Amino acid sequence: MARGSGEQRAWIAEAVRRLDADANRSADTHLHVVPLGVEGIDLYLKDESVHPTGSLKHRLARSLFLYALCNGWVRPDSTIIEASSGSTAVSEAYFARLIGLPFVAVMPRSTSPEKIALIEFYGGRCHLVADAATVYDEARRLATETGGHYLDQFTYAERATDWRGNNNIAESIFEQMRAEPHPCPSWIVVGAGTGGTSATIGRFVRYRGFDTQVLVADPENSAFLDGWTRDTSDATTSVPSRIEGIGRMRVEPSFVGGVVDDMVRVPDAASVAAARWISGVLGRKVGGSTGTNVWASLQVVERMRAAGQTGSIVTLLCDGGERYAHTYYNDEWLREQGLDLAPYQGFLAGFDAR
Repeated sequence: MARGSGEQRAWIAEAVRRLDADANRSADTHLHVVPLGVEGIDLYLKDESVHPTGSLKHRLARSLFLYALCNGWVRPDSTIIEASSGSTAVSEAYFARLIGLPFVAVMPRSTSPEKIALIEFYGGRCHLVADAATVYDEARRLATETGGHYLDQFTYAERATDWRGNNNIAESIFEQMRAEPHPCPSWIVVGAGTGGTSATIGRFVRYRGFDTQVLVADPENSAFLDGWTRDTSDATTSVPSRIEGIGRMRVEPSFVGGVVDDMVRVPDAASVAAARWISGVLGRKVGGSTGTNVWASLQVVERMRAAGQTGSIVTLLCDGGERYAHTYYNDEWLREQGLDLAPYQGFLAGFDAR
């Protein structure tokens, strides 16, 4: 089929229609209040785990497919390729099946078996590599080999989503906060995997003139904090992040440091401890990246409390904990990783006491 032909345009139009119809069948995600017992400071969790594919990456995957389709990069015979730590690939496998295209996820061998099973459930194929740093080049190689298209979330995440609005996650947060005691959040706290979420929220609050600051919580073994501190895109690490979905060994092209107001390093043990703690608060398990977000948010709570400030903080529940039964909720895995939760559990217990 010739590129730009009437038949090609008709196929793209039908693919976009299917993506839009799927979005219309999905409601917005919930905003939960976290009981803290801190007077005048409210913490909220934007629950992205209720998307059809169970994670925040559902939004990104849909945007990436629309971006590729409307740029004319995807054809009816294309194989879709992606480099991922798992959750984005789960969502992309879903959308590839929706428009009838084969999908291959290039991921580290350390990716949780639960995520691998979900990708295969949606009809995708998993191409696992021993070295996490090679996923980019391997994805490009497979795209060339198959004549397919590499979606490349790490480059296009910050531009595939319309940050000015159009029901992006930032617009959704502010709409849902309108009737709350502090409708304009003092802080929005997110992790960085591609950098797309922090870019969207940071640009949106500037565009709308909101007095909201964006904090990025970065786990151990991630290059983002060092790159942001030194204002360089050349920062790298030699060990991949243990917190799946966030943290990268390099500063990804989609990370826009200029819209980030502050960053903090979160120890992996603190991420896991906070994930388990908030799971108890909610009555259901959450993933490790949610733990990273919650730990950083609670540090902001303490900072505001000490300064006598009031206001609201919004962070993200990125995905459910059922994807991490073999890791974050497995005490044997914690021992193998040398992660001791006890020093962080005491701090978290203080909020229960309140």
